[in-house]
Amino acid sequence: MGYKKLHGSFDTSFSCRSTMRVLVSIYEHDIAFDFIPIDLNSGDNYKHPFLSLSPFGDVPVFQDEDMTIFGSRAIMRYISHEYAKPGKEQVFEDVPKLQAMAAHWIDIEDHQFDPPATKLITELVDKPKMGLKPDQVVLTEETEKLANVLDIYEEMLKESKYLGAYKFTSADLTHLPNLYCLLGTPLKHMFDDRPRVSAWATDILGRPAWSKTVAMVTTETSNAA
Repeated sequence: MGYKKLHGSFDTSFSCRSTMRVLVSIYEHDIAFDFIPIDLNSGDNYKHPFLSLSPFGDVPVFQDEDMTIFGSRAIMRYISHEYAKPGKEQVFEDVPKLQAMAAHWIDIEDHQFDPPATKLITELVDKPKMGLKPDQVVLTEETEKLANVLDIYEEMLKESKYLGAYKFTSADLTHLPNLYCLLGTPLKHMFDDRPRVSAWATDILGRPAWSKTVAMVTTETSNAA
């Protein structure tokens, strides 16, 4: 296999979580790669030559020989199909209905779980790091939205151990970065109070690929400090 490069950033909370989504997918599929850090604080994502890879300045970007993809979920989908491991596939290549369900849950994460999760992480993680107080109105509104999403997850997980499937897929993987952050906040009880959601979260956060991802981010951010 030819060269593979991941251009990513840990400069902001959002870029870090997006980069982690791709990293865990890479580690799940045992792909050798080079990591190229992008300095968002200097605006390198809006300068050439990076714009030739990602014309909108989006981070992360994955290069696979002559293939270039930007956007963490798009990269995740590509890796799961292109580098599926026999017996451990995170897709259903030969079962369209099951693959449609996995794709459906990836979209649910993107449109239902991620919006309140991102806003809550901003209020509970990012703002305190900057010496700012959380906006209580936003906290109340977004906590209610997240609670509604988790109630639906709790109900759906009655039917299968993972989201929409009997095995771990990209639909579960895509949740990992936000889950990891939220479980480090006072909102952890929202997951603990829902037994099936709690068991699911514990299961996927315990995967070796996620541990490798956290270790890499810790190392990279320590070296950059």
